[in-house]
Amino acid sequence: MNRRARFRTSVFIVMILLIMALFTFRLYALQSSRDEEAIRTANSLTIWTNVDAARGQILDRNGTVLVSNRASYNLLIISYPFFNGPSPNESLLELLELCDQLGIEVESNFPVSETRPYTYTLEEYSEVWQGYFRKFLTSRGWDPDMSAQNLMRNLRADYNIPEGLSDEEEYRLIAVRFELSIRLVEGMPLDNYVLARDVSSEELAAVMELGVPGVMVETTTVREYNTTYAAHILGHMGAMEKDEYQEIYKDLGYAMDASVGREGVELAFENYLHGKDGLLETTLLSTGEVLEQQYLQTPEPGSNVELTIDIGLQATAENALAQVIENLQENGVGSKQEGKDADSGACVVLDAKNNEVLAMASYPTYDPARYNLDFNELAEADGNPLYNHALLGTYAPGSIYKMVTAITAMEYANVGAYYQVTDQGVYSKYELEGYAPACYIWRSSGGTQTHGTVNMMQALAVSCNYYFYEVGLQVATTDMDYVARQLGLGEPTGIELVENTGTRANADTKAEVFVGTDMTAWVDGDKLQAAIGQSLNAFTPLQMACYVSALANEGTRYKATILSRVVSWDYQDLIEESEPEVLSRLEMDEETIACINEGMKMTVSDYSGTANSYLSDYPVTIAAKTGTAQHGSGGSDNASFVCYAPADDPQIAIAVYVEHGAQGGNLSNVVRPILDAFFSQESKYETTYEENTVQ
Repeated sequence: MNRRARFRTSVFIVMILLIMALFTFRLYALQSSRDEEAIRTANSLTIWTNVDAARGQILDRNGTVLVSNRASYNLLIISYPFFNGPSPNESLLELLELCDQLGIEVESNFPVSETRPYTYTLEEYSEVWQGYFRKFLTSRGWDPDMSAQNLMRNLRADYNIPEGLSDEEEYRLIAVRFELSIRLVEGMPLDNYVLARDVSSEELAAVMELGVPGVMVETTTVREYNTTYAAHILGHMGAMEKDEYQEIYKDLGYAMDASVGREGVELAFENYLHGKDGLLETTLLSTGEVLEQQYLQTPEPGSNVELTIDIGLQATAENALAQVIENLQENGVGSKQEGKDADSGACVVLDAKNNEVLAMASYPTYDPARYNLDFNELAEADGNPLYNHALLGTYAPGSIYKMVTAITAMEYANVGAYYQVTDQGVYSKYELEGYAPACYIWRSSGGTQTHGTVNMMQALAVSCNYYFYEVGLQVATTDMDYVARQLGLGEPTGIELVENTGTRANADTKAEVFVGTDMTAWVDGDKLQAAIGQSLNAFTPLQMACYVSALANEGTRYKATILSRVVSWDYQDLIEESEPEVLSRLEMDEETIACINEGMKMTVSDYSGTANSYLSDYPVTIAAKTGTAQHGSGGSDNASFVCYAPADDPQIAIAVYVEHGAQGGNLSNVVRPILDAFFSQESKYETTYEENTVQ
C-alpha cells in the first residue's frame, strides 16, 4: 500500500511540474513575442497620405475615349526617416544632383526668390499658404516681418548648410529642407512633401538605388490625351489659382496641391470627373522601412463624361478650317488676292434638331497632350492658338445678320416677301449729312454694276446691302433687337463651357460704349449699319450657329450643349443625361418662314447667289448665307458663312468665321467636307453601346 501511495504521489507531483512548466513556457513565449513586437515597432511612425482618385474619362458621342489616365509615379520625402538617416544634407544634395542629371523637375513652394538679393514671392501663393508660412516662422520664434535675407541666413544656420556650396546648390537645399520642416510644425495640415511628379520607371529605379532614407514612391495617374484634336473643347489640368482652394475646393475634400480642370470640359465637369480621394495609413520604421499599410478611405474613381461631339467630324472641321485659312494666307482670294492676312477663325457644327455640338473648331490650335510643353511658344504665336475663337471671339456678323432684318421687316413693318427695291449702288439718302454707304457689288465693280431690282428673297441670295438699307430704315430698332435676341444673338447659348455673349447694336449699347462722349445718340446711320450686321453687332461663332439653327427650326432656339451624359466609372449607373431645352421661341408667319428659307436656298441654287459657285452641285439641298464684315483693325474684311441642311428637313447647322477672310463665299470650302462627312456617316450618330451600356 505504501509503495502504491508513493507511486501515485510521484505521478501527481510530476503532473503538477509538467503543468507548471507548460505555463512557464507559455508566459515566456508571450513575453518574448511582446518584446519582439516592441523591438519591431520601436522608433516607428504612422503617416497618412492623400491618394488621388483616378479621374473620369472623357469620350465622344460614339464612345471613343478622348482623354484617359495612365499610371504615374511621384517621389515623396517623409521627414521623420529622412532626418533619422545619416548626413541628411549630403543625402539630399546627392538626390538633387541625380534629379538634375535625369531631368527630373523638383517641386518647391519656398516663397523666396532663387537669386540674390533675396525677396519674398508670397504674392504668388494663396492666402492659405501664406498663413502656413507665417505659422512656420512663429513656430521657430522668428519675427513674421523678418526680411528674406535674414530668413535665408537663419535657415542656413538651422539646417547646417555646409560651406563651399554654390548659391544655386544652397538655395535648392534650403528650399527642400523648408518643405520638410514646415510639415513638422504642430497642427500643420499639409500632405507629405512631393519632391517630383510623373517620374518614369527608369528614373524611379535610379533614384531609389541611392537608398536615401525617407524617399518613397507614390503610385498615381496623370491625364493622357488620345487625340490631337478638340484641344479647346477638352481643356487641360493645372494647379489651383491662389484662393481657389479656400473658396472652392477645400470643402469638397481636395488636397491643397491637387490638380483641377483649368479650361474646357476638364473645368466644366470637374465635379463629375474628380472622384473621391482616398486616405492611406502607412507605418514606417525610422529607417524608412514600411511595416504596414491600410486604406482608411478607399479612393473612388471619377465619373466618365460622354460628349456630344464626334471626333471624326471634329477632325474634319479642324482640317478643313486650317486648309482654307492657310490657302488664303498663301494665295488670297479674288483678283485683289485679299485674305492673305487671314490669321484665325472658328467653325461650329450643331445637330439642328437639338443644338448638340457635333464639332467646334478654333484656328490656330495645338496638340492638347503638349499644352504644358509648348505653352510659352503657343502664348507668343500668331493668331493666339490658346484662345478659343468659337466661344470667346466676338465679331461683326456682316450679311449673315440680314435674316434678322428681313424677319423684322416682314413681322413688324408690313414688308412682304415680294417687296421690291431697285439697287442704285450708292445709298444717297443721307449724302448731304456726309454719309452715303455703297452696295458691295458697286464698290467691287468700280461703280459699274448693281443688283438691279430685287425682292426680299433675291436680296438675301445676292446679299444686296442697298435693299437692306432701305428695309432697315422702315423697322424700329427695338423690334430688330427683339428678333435678334429671340434668335440667340448677343445671348448666352447655354453651353457648359465658358463663353462670351457679345453685343447687339441698339441705343442702349451705343450709350454704354460711347458714354462720356457726344456720340451716344442712336441715329439713322446706326440703323443702316445695324441692318447689314455692322455697327455694334458682335457675336461669337457659337451664337451664329445657334442663330442659324433657330432659323432652321422656324424660330425655336435650343440650349447649346456639349454634354451627352455622365456615367459612373464602371458604366453601371447613369448619373446625368442631357435633354433638349428650349431657350426662346420667335413666332413667325408662314410667309416669313418660307421667305427666309427660300432666300437662303437661293443663295446656293440661284446662279447669282453668293454661294452658287461653291455649292450649287451639292447633292443635298442647302440653305445658306454668306457675309463680309468690315472692321476697324485694318487689312482684309472678315468673312462669315452660315447654313443648314437639308434645307427642307434640317439636320445639321454650321457657322464659319474667319478674321480677315475677305469673302464669305470662300468659306463654303470649309463647309463642304463637313457636310460630306456628316451625310456619308450619318449612322454614326445613332450611337449604341454593345458593352458597358447604362439602360
